[in-house]
Amino acid sequence: MDLFGETKNWENDLKPILKKYKGKKHPLNYENTYQLLVMVVLSAQDSDANINSISPALFAKFPTLKSLSKADKESFIPYVSKVRNHATKTEWLLEIAKTIKDDDNIPLTLNGLTALKGLGRKSANVILRETFQPAEGIITDLHVIRVAPRIGIAQENKDGNKIEKQLMEALPKKIWSEIGMAISFLGRETCRPKPKCEECLLNDCCEYYLDLNKG
Repeated sequence: MDLFGETKNWENDLKPILKKYKGKKHPLNYENTYQLLVMVVLSAQDSDANINSISPALFAKFPTLKSLSKADKESFIPYVSKVRNHATKTEWLLEIAKTIKDDDNIPLTLNGLTALKGLGRKSANVILRETFQPAEGIITDLHVIRVAPRIGIAQENKDGNKIEKQLMEALPKKIWSEIGMAISFLGRETCRPKPKCEECLLNDCCEYYLDLNKG
């Protein structure tokens, strides 16, 4: 396949998962944009379940960016000590809080978000999707990095930004906002490291499944 999307109508092929997962909230249990921002930063290389488990106590102590901007490492770290790479993430979040200072100042553009410490394109795309902003890219988390090449929309690559670029070339912009999260949910539920191909909604177009069943 020379250019992704030239020989297949991926928008049509992906309709079953777009229909199933459209509008489904991200697995992080956030209540507002401030909480989402903090939890997205904390969740890098960690599980959503772990971040959900530590967040109630964290947000009871630091309910707003303004309160977080007055925190120091000593007061913050006990609330995130069970998070992977918590020392680095603490530095990032305290810097973000001191830079933005107020919940209302959280930027809701890709450039504005990725300018903040600890926020890459994946995290920014999650925040834009969850706050109903126009999509500027496609969520490409670990599940999407695994699943998209299996389906055949992208070539295998460990670099999420490279996978995202391939997806953006293959798919129309009108589905960017939802398709990343839809593929991610498919990866969480069905297209696991050991995939449940027989129950998959995309097994009629998935290159991995079709290759398995050749002949």
